[in-house]
Amino acid sequence: MQQILPYNKELKPYSRELRKQMTTSERLLWHRIRRKQILGVQFFTQKPMGPYILDFYSKEPRLAIELDGGYHLCRLQQEKDLSRDIYLKTLGIEVLRFTNSEVEKQCQMVISKISTTIKELLCV
Repeated sequence: MQQILPYNKELKPYSRELRKQMTTSERLLWHRIRRKQILGVQFFTQKPMGPYILDFYSKEPRLAIELDGGYHLCRLQQEKDLSRDIYLKTLGIEVLRFTNSEVEKQCQMVISKISTTIKELLCV
């Protein structure tokens, strides 16, 4: 039996706003992963999960994809990212992180890594 994942309904308005204001990198990746384009896996964008909003999330397999802009290079933000990743791991969610630059300049490599991870998680 799968664990029910925490949903914070108070974050819903924020997630809706984030969907409207996607970054260039988020739009580019979303265009490549939406509508089950990778191995038939459904992704959602700006998905509330506990106290966080995930950039992209797939329920099966439990996979979160986070895109990091320049501010993620700051030590404080890196600590926050690590705390987020640890929290998600405790829920059984695998986290993939890519920089905006990787998505914009090496999108096929990013898609390939996502596909490989999905295969590993689904034991395909």
